[in-house]
Amino acid sequence: MKKIGFIGTGNMAKAIIQSMIKNGFDPCNIPVFDIDNQKYKLINENLDFQNDISCVVSKSDIIFLAVKPQNYKEVLSSIKHCVSSDKTFVSIAAGITTNYIVNALDNIPKAIRVMPNTPLLLNKGAVAIAQNLDVSNEIFDIVKQIFELSSLVEIISEDKMDEIISVNGSSPAYVYLFVKAIVDYAQSVGLDYDVSLNLICQTLIGSAEMIKHSGYDLDDLIKMVSSPGGTTLAALDTLNQLDFYGSIKQAMQSCTNRAKELSKGLQ
Repeated sequence: MKKIGFIGTGNMAKAIIQSMIKNGFDPCNIPVFDIDNQKYKLINENLDFQNDISCVVSKSDIIFLAVKPQNYKEVLSSIKHCVSSDKTFVSIAAGITTNYIVNALDNIPKAIRVMPNTPLLLNKGAVAIAQNLDVSNEIFDIVKQIFELSSLVEIISEDKMDEIISVNGSSPAYVYLFVKAIVDYAQSVGLDYDVSLNLICQTLIGSAEMIKHSGYDLDDLIKMVSSPGGTTLAALDTLNQLDFYGSIKQAMQSCTNRAKELSKGLQ
């Protein structure tokens, strides 16, 4: 059985590890390293914590690089001396390509690029994963199955990974901002915050189900809510005047542009 290790134990690593343990992985067989040598206890105190980052690499077949993009250069430099051709690294950071990882490690190991999102913390994640042809189907399937423990997983081409960040990696923030505007407005007109939050959250869940299962396309679904001369059309008219649709697309383009900047900055 392949051993899975983690460099970094932040929120995303925490979610992945906890889903693994919940589904039968022995925490004692999960090597982890973090510069904060107590953080791992917030996940599970029985994890195989290593004081030396190199030990995670030497003890693992698949290593998740769960650190911030700006820390990748330092981390990869510190483990270069101990990598071997049977190791596979998993990038879960924006802008970090498999080529960058492999090149930084002298073309010795292999790498897989993944873009998860934070709802993974509640086993409700959406994950995009790219299949690198240098990685065996066995290893790729193991990584994919780990994410499937807590997420919906879609396979995409790695050359579109920067673009997918705006679709699932960053998009929860857009949704939260949208909900914040709704509940803040509700409070401003005297509605109870909790009541309004419950209603809009259920509306989001129901709307997602309608999108996936009603059989109608998005334009039809909008029309179904929009009675001629009614309240919804009044709201939509204002959103159209403010170019709500165009603003979302522009925001997503900004997200993609930043991902590409991060990639270029590491070359």
